[in-house]
Amino acid sequence: MTTAGLVYLFTGELKIALYVGGIEVVLKMILYFFHERIWNGIPFGKKQLKPKVLWFTGLSGAGKSTIAEMVFEKLKSRGYKVEHLDGDKVREIFPKTGFSKDDRNRHIKRVGFLASVLERNGVFVVASFISPYKESRDFVRNQCRNFQEIYVSTPLEVCEKRDAKGLYAKARKGEITQFTGIDDPYEIPENPEITVDTSDQSVSESVAFVLRKLGI
Repeated sequence: MTTAGLVYLFTGELKIALYVGGIEVVLKMILYFFHERIWNGIPFGKKQLKPKVLWFTGLSGAGKSTIAEMVFEKLKSRGYKVEHLDGDKVREIFPKTGFSKDDRNRHIKRVGFLASVLERNGVFVVASFISPYKESRDFVRNQCRNFQEIYVSTPLEVCEKRDAKGLYAKARKGEITQFTGIDDPYEIPENPEITVDTSDQSVSESVAFVLRKLGI
């Protein structure tokens, strides 16, 4: 409209003004298309982030799934290719997965292998699993190129107070066996890349802390 107005101002010809304005719109759309693709292909000045496997581990009720879901949404909103693998959702697909130490280790190793394949193909992976044993967590770490162990260290007593699903209460009564933290051990990560504790900070604060630590 600006171009058409200027042409009309200088020529007094409405037909010519509209014709020139129309041509300019089409040309600018074409130029914009190529400009954006050339600009996106120039890495200079852009922050390049290699895909990572963000492995959230901690007791049931620690807050790992909630934090992981929000981190996933943040990465997705910023245009990264990202997948979220969650313990409860994966077990819904494979309901016969057991809870013995061997079953848990096999389960985590399978999921870890999948995470490593996604990472190699340029996808960020956000995984939230109790993954109580060091053996299987180390297996996943060794499979991945850029593994970030995020320990949600919320204490057992806080997790029990939350107990939204009533699982801890059932475990205390003996109605559920092999429950992590009650009659089955949780091997605390020795050197996690990131540690968060939702007993002394909110979920949003935990999410912001994780993203800041990751440099995202």
